[in-house]
Amino acid sequence: MRITRNVTETGRGPAEWFTGEVYLDTVVSPSGEWRIGAASVHFAPGARTAWHTHPLGQTIWVTEGVGLCQSEGGGIEVIRPGDRVFFEPGENHWHGAAPNRFMTHIAMQQADDDGDVVEWGRRVTDDEYAQAPSPEGDR
Repeated sequence: MRITRNVTETGRGPAEWFTGEVYLDTVVSPSGEWRIGAASVHFAPGARTAWHTHPLGQTIWVTEGVGLCQSEGGGIEVIRPGDRVFFEPGENHWHGAAPNRFMTHIAMQQADDDGDVVEWGRRVTDDEYAQAPSPEGDR
């Protein structure tokens, strides 16, 4: 057994990867034989990831707030606490907060044989983001 004390500060999400205010708390990073990476990702209203893929897929688990997610070619989906979204390996997608709500999720993914967990693409445009359904209208 190994206990890792919480000494890592919350980090700001890099502007190349995110639009808006996003903060990251690392849960675990791939290291050696351990391939799993996980982070608690906190999105301010309207904040979102850029389009991206994961070589071995990704699962996000919404813990707070109301969010949005989309796979390339599909519609934008509203996600809420307790929802889990699995993105297939290589599936181009984005996720983030609804326009007027905060959202936090745990993002979990595995590193491939080269140690890579993500490949970042272009930003989600404001026009693309504006296509989201109203979070109040789906439940």
